[in-house]
Amino acid sequence: MAKGSGLLSRALLSRNALLNTPFRRATERLFRHIEIDEAWRDAVQAVAARGPVVYVLRSVSVLDYLALDHLTQRFDLPRIGFVNGLPKAIAPPAPAGIHDPAAWLRHTICSGGSAALFVKRPPDRTDPTGRGRSEGAALLQTLITLQGNDDARQIMMMPQTFVWTERPEQRGFSMVDALFGPAEFPGELRMGAQFLLNYKNCRLRAGDPLSLRHFLEQNSSAEQLDNDAQPALVRQLTYALLRKVERERRTIVGPAHKPPDRVREEVLRSPKLQAIFAEMAGPGGGGRAVLMDKARGMLREMQTIPDVETQRNLVVLAEQVLTRVYSGIDVDETGIERLRQLRASGAVVLLPSHKSHVDYILLSYVLRKRGIQIPVIAAGDNLAFFPAGPILRRCGAFFIRRKFRGDRLYTAVVDAYMRRLLRDGWMIEFFLEGGRSRTGKLLTPMLGLLNMVVSSALGLEGKRVYFVPVAIGYERLMEEGVFARELSGEQKRPEDAKELLKIGGVLSDRWGRANLQFGEPIELATLREELGVGPTKIRPAKRRAIVKRIAHLAMSEINRVTAVTPGALVALVLLSHARRGVAYRDLTAHCERLTATLLTMGARATPSLAMDGRFRERGMRACLEIYVKSGLVEQHVPGDTLTAKSKRRARLYTGTDVIFTVPDDKRLRLDLAKNHIVHWLVDRALVSVSLLCQQHDDSQAIVLPVDKVRSRVRSLSRLFKYEFMFRADASFDAIFDDVVAEMASRGELGVESDRIGLGDGHSGLDGLSWITFFATTLRNFLEAYRIAARSLTALIKGPMERKELIRRSLREGERMFLQGEIERSEAVSRPMIDNALSSFVDQGYLTKHHTALSLSDSFASTDGVAAIEGRIAAFLRRRGDDEPWS
Repeated sequence: MAKGSGLLSRALLSRNALLNTPFRRATERLFRHIEIDEAWRDAVQAVAARGPVVYVLRSVSVLDYLALDHLTQRFDLPRIGFVNGLPKAIAPPAPAGIHDPAAWLRHTICSGGSAALFVKRPPDRTDPTGRGRSEGAALLQTLITLQGNDDARQIMMMPQTFVWTERPEQRGFSMVDALFGPAEFPGELRMGAQFLLNYKNCRLRAGDPLSLRHFLEQNSSAEQLDNDAQPALVRQLTYALLRKVERERRTIVGPAHKPPDRVREEVLRSPKLQAIFAEMAGPGGGGRAVLMDKARGMLREMQTIPDVETQRNLVVLAEQVLTRVYSGIDVDETGIERLRQLRASGAVVLLPSHKSHVDYILLSYVLRKRGIQIPVIAAGDNLAFFPAGPILRRCGAFFIRRKFRGDRLYTAVVDAYMRRLLRDGWMIEFFLEGGRSRTGKLLTPMLGLLNMVVSSALGLEGKRVYFVPVAIGYERLMEEGVFARELSGEQKRPEDAKELLKIGGVLSDRWGRANLQFGEPIELATLREELGVGPTKIRPAKRRAIVKRIAHLAMSEINRVTAVTPGALVALVLLSHARRGVAYRDLTAHCERLTATLLTMGARATPSLAMDGRFRERGMRACLEIYVKSGLVEQHVPGDTLTAKSKRRARLYTGTDVIFTVPDDKRLRLDLAKNHIVHWLVDRALVSVSLLCQQHDDSQAIVLPVDKVRSRVRSLSRLFKYEFMFRADASFDAIFDDVVAEMASRGELGVESDRIGLGDGHSGLDGLSWITFFATTLRNFLEAYRIAARSLTALIKGPMERKELIRRSLREGERMFLQGEIERSEAVSRPMIDNALSSFVDQGYLTKHHTALSLSDSFASTDGVAAIEGRIAAFLRRRGDDEPWS
């Protein structure tokens, strides 16, 4: 036993005397800071209603007992009448005449009281395993016998774990551990010191309760309970209880830490990696040592070295920064609790969206503040620069090359390292999109790293693996200025230490609120069953099918749970309005209509936008204030001129007759916010564009055959194949019918027999106004594709490098905007033009030659290019181009 063990016990005089001592009052005051699950009290009360409660704790500890005793008093729960392994001065008084612990426990349970049961004692020098000595085996046998002989009473075992420090177990020799007990089994002196140093961060976690009756029904027979063949049952029960306790502890502190060189050697000993060494070394294996040294160097550059102190300092720093730059962080608490449960039951891989460098910090900060282990994060090696690299590495980042296709050794090393991380119990986080989205929309998933993780996970027999999609959103992106320049054609700059010097500008600006939402987890075993993949060796084609399915489900879930924010909603309305400006009253009315519509469609809304389904105008006002002060939106008061004095007055004006406009050079930045939620309206927008592109005069009603609208929507869907993520859970026809039926049910469309027309409308707008609004959300995309089509004239003379063609397209787009051929300045966007070119290849307009593009034979003429542009421009002709939707 550790030398410090027992000192705290001897310092305490007696339990009754202790109640009135300053020490007892001081400790109780400190115990008030213990963080417990919100539902802990309700869970204990629910368990107590089913039968006597036995709190199960891992290792004998005076501190754990005092804290648990305090909490049962504080929350008016059944008082603890029995505890094992503690001095009489500390334990509750035993009933008169009872001295045997088993008899005392039996008396407590039979009288309806609760008990605290320590299962182990810390290991001593004679314990070669270091796993602790048995303490409660005889008492568990007493409970088994008692439950087996009592059909009326149901004994409830409730695992509990107190985490006094976030420092995980350390593998390897430590002088501190030798003197004061290891982190896993701390001596009382070490535990007391941990408590005093961390009492404001102590946490209590309860595992799933275990009904002893149900346990015996599932794991024993009547004959086993009637004879002495109970030791196996005791061992099985002990294992089940300790596993529940350990899961909760590991959820908070994470797996045991190992020295970096030990991790590298474990990775290098991977049988799969050893097979690669043998194959690449060739006959005789002369180059094997060289390959291993090279792989060891790769691991040294790659691996993370998590450090508790660095992570703790990161959380402190993150709190200072995040609370300063954001007015609040909205968190999906239900998703957090579900994540905690998943983490306790298996391995977890987080798949967040990636819009900002803040994503790393925000997710880790939120998890740590809620008592969940900070994940290890896959980061690009472009972030390994000094001094950020070493800090990020100690915070949990591991660095992977941006491109390594064709490098077999590096691929094998990454695969082996990922497998080791999962096997050791680390929660892994990486971004499916690869890099940050420059448009606000989700990018096409990159499957390389996911393929490695899935391959590694499939090799972990008996371990449940969950992939958890996470949507991270912002009112404004800190990188919006950089992204806007890149969208306009500026080359991406590599990250370096100079960027860190610009943090002052970030801290002085206002960025609104951030939010974090969790999607439904994707369990690997369930997915295997759905795809008919058995437990035998999986063929590469089957593994690729699993990877693609996970990627699609994850991205769909991220879109589904992406929260609608006031910033995204205001940007959507302002950018979709046909006139120069929008009056405050019209903006408010349409934001309220859209909020109700999106909620009906199943979208989530942040609390600042809607509470209990009701629109909150205050949140919209706060967002407008941020946009106005940052210059993204201009505010004008009717009756004023545009002098400097009037602008200053308008900026301070709060009346409802104010008019908001978006400067042309700021539309691209605001488009980033709009694109966060545009996916919710794409299906409706495609139908609306297909209706409105029909030429007609004011007296002509908009009524088209269903098949004609269906054909146009199909054509647009193919055109925007690389732009949006469309549903893949049903056929095109089924999805089209669903969308039309939904729009008809809300009065946006009118459907009679085989024809589609306008509906009566809802929420104060008629059917034409609704479909006009939906159609305008896609106008900048159609205009971008028209720009790309116009630029194809440069290919009439011959092939051209793709990058050069994109540069020419951007220049052509700027000219078309200035001449009034297109309306939206945000249409001049590098990613959209790039997507358009990819779509043109699929459509057969272009032919790809490595990195160059050329016109296909059928369109290699001026008339052919004009025909391509004409097909796109036809969708831009709609009624009321000069009229707003309101």
